Amino acid sequence: MTFPLDHLIFAPADVDLARSPLAGRVDAETYVLGAFNPGMTRLANGNLLLMVRVAEALKEPIVNGQVRSMRWDGAGCRLDHWPLQLVDIADPRVVAMRGGGWRVIALTSLSWLLPVELDADGRRVLAVHYDRAIAPRAPWQCYGVEDPRISRVGDRYLMTACSVSPERLATALYTSDDALDWTLEGIVLDHQNKDMLIFEGLIHGKYWAQTRPLGELYFAYPPDSEWRAGPSINLASSPDALHWKPSEHPGIRPHAATVASARMGGGAPPIRTDAGWLTLWHGVEPHGMVGIYRTYWTLLDRDEPWRIIASGSAPLIEPNSALTDPISDQMYLDNIVFTTGIADGGDHWVVASGEADLACRITHVPKGVIG
Repeated sequence: MTFPLDHLIFAPADVDLARSPLAGRVDAETYVLGAFNPGMTRLANGNLLLMVRVAEALKEPIVNGQVRSMRWDGAGCRLDHWPLQLVDIADPRVVAMRGGGWRVIALTSLSWLLPVELDADGRRVLAVHYDRAIAPRAPWQCYGVEDPRISRVGDRYLMTACSVSPERLATALYTSDDALDWTLEGIVLDHQNKDMLIFEGLIHGKYWAQTRPLGELYFAYPPDSEWRAGPSINLASSPDALHWKPSEHPGIRPHAATVASARMGGGAPPIRTDAGWLTLWHGVEPHGMVGIYRTYWTLLDRDEPWRIIASGSAPLIEPNSALTDPISDQMYLDNIVFTTGIADGGDHWVVASGEADLACRITHVPKGVIG
């Protein structure tokens, strides 16, 4: 499907590492592995704000037969050294430990969040707010802050982000009155729960969110079921956006009829429409090292968000190699579009995505395409 506007708006070369919150705190030369997976919201002045995940990595990760990984300790960045014979570095994003009874990794980069202000339709960058960048602050963020999602509920902006450390892979909540100055409220979902998306509005006085708990064990559906066991998009509600109770109703589950949802998770925070809550999510088709990521859409009931009103079986947005051709020399993955934000653009939706874990993509999706 072609769209009226579909372009890369922000890429690694657009990041000034001299103004990085890590500048001067790493005893090695770094580069931008990716500037991608941006949360998005509309500011009070009408402009769009991207909260870009910047993955800052070591230019020389291997030194003297050891691979180095970055870890924030509050005062600066520590470099941990791992003997090459004890690790697997086939995936450029991780240092995977060999042996043991379960998967253990360190990261080849450390992520922080950079606010980038766009014009009202996402066509050009107006400002990059380095003075408002968000770096790790707590011990449970020592491997970085990743994949933010921003929702506006009433007069408050709520941003969830994945916080990574040896203790846990958790979801943290940030709050703001203007989407530029953020307060870290702490952990709201604990270990191995990613892609938390808060609905952009209350339902019967409560906050609602999509969640995606991970695990290594899933119980089978009956052989004739329309569903496939595996990661799914669950629901939770809260009186205050801090304390969350999982819903007993299933959310969006992987469908047995398609391998495109063999792995799935939330994309853009659900946004209220006349027809219901519009949610964009990613489905993954097994292929190569990480699979093919595509964006799909679903409409949820406005009062009972576990009820699916309609859903598109064909991808809404697919990876587009033509967009990354000009920066193909920087690519380390392909076949990935990871949608992370949506805003109303009048007769179209402005959709923000990460493309190839490398750059930020803006797509104008006509409203008539959905529903």
